[in-house]
Amino acid sequence: MEELNLDEWISRDCQCGNPHFDMTIEQIVIERSALKEAVLFLETKNYQKLTIVADRNTYEVAGRSFLQAVKQLKILTETCLVGYENDSEVIADEKSIVQVMTSVSANTEIIIAIGAGTIHDIVRFVSYKMGKPFLSIPTAPSVDGFTSMGAPIIVNGNKKTYQTQAPIAVFAELDILMEAPKKMIAAGFGDMLGKTTSLADWQFGHLIDEEPFCPLVFQMTEQALEKCLIHFQKIANREEEGIKILMQSLILSGLAMLRFGQSHPASGAEHHLSHYWEMDFIKKQKRQVLHGEKVSISTCLISKFYQTTIKTALIELKKGSIQFSDKRMERLKINEEKILDILMKMPASIQIQEMVRGLGGELNPQSLGISEELIESSLQNAHLLRERSTFLSFYNQFIRNQKA
Repeated sequence: MEELNLDEWISRDCQCGNPHFDMTIEQIVIERSALKEAVLFLETKNYQKLTIVADRNTYEVAGRSFLQAVKQLKILTETCLVGYENDSEVIADEKSIVQVMTSVSANTEIIIAIGAGTIHDIVRFVSYKMGKPFLSIPTAPSVDGFTSMGAPIIVNGNKKTYQTQAPIAVFAELDILMEAPKKMIAAGFGDMLGKTTSLADWQFGHLIDEEPFCPLVFQMTEQALEKCLIHFQKIANREEEGIKILMQSLILSGLAMLRFGQSHPASGAEHHLSHYWEMDFIKKQKRQVLHGEKVSISTCLISKFYQTTIKTALIELKKGSIQFSDKRMERLKINEEKILDILMKMPASIQIQEMVRGLGGELNPQSLGISEELIESSLQNAHLLRERSTFLSFYNQFIRNQKA
């Protein structure tokens, strides 16, 4: 079985000069025996009390059996099921945070996150604020945030990512991952596809705005993306090797963010659009859709926008058709060939669409409740959500008004 060697990437030294964070995750297991390994890990730690946090679905998938196994160790346990009986939707917002925080006893020594991305975001934030470690048990290969420090939380209707802490260990049971809903596997692959544009944005931001850049972290993310693309068919077929590689890739992408301490390698304009749509859904009290579903669609849109509108605009700038004075323009002229090469190397939008379709993912924004008006608004305003340099932010700040 061809796999990503996570230990090798974790142990690599970097001499880029940027501040990096220690890789504090003690153990990562992606196997059929992962839950048993998690119990053994807790036994070696000699914990006396823990809190399990899940939702009603993930508790039935993994939480109940894990709880029974832990009880045999004579560890005191308490369980928090996030959400309410009449609403299956769980959102990482103030309500969920308060629910979990008030459910975790002061003498709890570790919190166990059993679920997908949202449960992990909530536990990551709460555990950090309470000064307690947490352990990760993913129930679906749906996002790349399992091993990162970032916790995207909705506060007062606005989405903000807080830098908190990574889990002390990750135990992903392959049998559970392979049985995850098809749309959650497609969502995980969609989150990885977003790296096709986020890596382009990161390179552009470094060249134009001198944003911090780390070659090793770039390589980690690029390798994770390439493995998914190479093994796309095995992932689509839900083969064991394919699902394991998808999960390894998601974890490696998270490790890249953990090492860098920021989300640049994994989150560019495609994620800004996704966040913008999510905030609009919350404002209008519309049911949320999976993060990776939104990222799949936003990646298709951004890829096409970059390779048509922005590429054309950059060529016009090169010809002098659009003129203005700015330090960034000097850097643009110096690096124009590199920048055009970045755009040329991105997969075509049609290729991305074919892969999403092959996984049974959604390609029609309207089917997810994302209107044409919302798309156009996000293309013009989503870059304002983050202080980050992307092709899209550059276009909106310097080119759109002149072209109008």
